[in-house]
Amino acid sequence: MSTLENIQKKDIGLLIQRISIGILILFHGIANLTSNYSFIKNLLNGMGIPEFVAYSVFIGEIIAPILIIIGFRVRMASLVLAFNMLTAILMAHSSDIFTLNQFGGWGIELQGLYLFGAIIIFLLGAGKYAVSTTSKWD
Repeated sequence: MSTLENIQKKDIGLLIQRISIGILILFHGIANLTSNYSFIKNLLNGMGIPEFVAYSVFIGEIIAPILIIIGFRVRMASLVLAFNMLTAILMAHSSDIFTLNQFGGWGIELQGLYLFGAIIIFLLGAGKYAVSTTSKWD
């Protein structure tokens, strides 16, 4: 296998990673839009944090995934997504971090997938198949 083929495979892998993580978390963002962020607002109220902070999730679950999918400033967008997921884990799923679900999987495997997927995208960048490839944030 030539070096060129390896580079193309890596870029295709990065594209698949970006699209997978981006689309899957975007579904959560759309669901939160339709519920007017009520779960997040209730969670924040219980912690004494103003409700309007719930709308910051819009950035992490709608805007950042769109940027990741199209390949524009993916390193910055993946940092936003990683921060969003870390916050969600600590605020809503902290009791599940050291548990297994009913099928024997990690209690926060979905949140972990998004968190570590975002970290991988940050570390590897957008790859060749992206709207923008010239910035250090791509």
